[in-house]
Amino acid sequence: MSEIPETPVVAVFRPDDERIEDAVSLLEDLDADPVADPMLAVEPTDATPRTDAEYVVFTSKTGAELVSGAGWEPSGETVCAIGPATADALRGEGYAVDIVPEEFTSSGLVAALANEIDGARVEVARSDHGSPVLLEGLEAAGAYVHETVLYRLVRPEGSGESAALAAAGDLDAVCFTSSLTVEHFLEAAADHGLRSETLEGLAEATVGVIGAPTAETAAAHGLGVDVVPDEATFEALARETLEAVRRANE
Repeated sequence: MSEIPETPVVAVFRPDDERIEDAVSLLEDLDADPVADPMLAVEPTDATPRTDAEYVVFTSKTGAELVSGAGWEPSGETVCAIGPATADALRGEGYAVDIVPEEFTSSGLVAALANEIDGARVEVARSDHGSPVLLEGLEAAGAYVHETVLYRLVRPEGSGESAALAAAGDLDAVCFTSSLTVEHFLEAAADHGLRSETLEGLAEATVGVIGAPTAETAAAHGLGVDVVPDEATFEALARETLEAVRRANE
């Protein structure tokens, strides 16, 4: 777009629960016009973490809620959360959290555990689309790693409003929170017959992502990434993306 409006139009792709509601509320507070287009829906597997691990790693709020609903009861394991949102969710379900890394990413969690897990059994409980960085890093640190898939992430029916807006040149920014949101967004664009037009539209918009893996996925699909916040939270992503949009209009 040649001109950025005073109220930027920003697409967000969080799951259709309080996370999308919170994202919309935050963007409105930041004087943006949010487009809520959830790209992730949860299909639980009803699995729970193995009981023979010394460390159990959680990477999402969803995982915390699902293991609680399935009746998981820790028995002395060191409970690790990838970031504060996951830690808060675990505590909200009544679990003690022992480790939260300074950097809220898979690599940050590996760094936090690397010096103490040589020879230890580590259980990683997460979605079916978790980053390989976590498993590979834990194994490289000498851990015996097992992954339990707590839920599958699928694209909701009817998604893709934001792709049509991008294709029409009516989006000023997008906030991708994972590699899968990038992939599902582009799948939705293809389903609308607008993939190339959507990519062209995003070339004129500000693309913000959380984390290096998401940035790499976006780049691999032909998207130019403008913002990768140091802090891997949606609030940091939203704020820095909007700052970039407004700088582009100065």
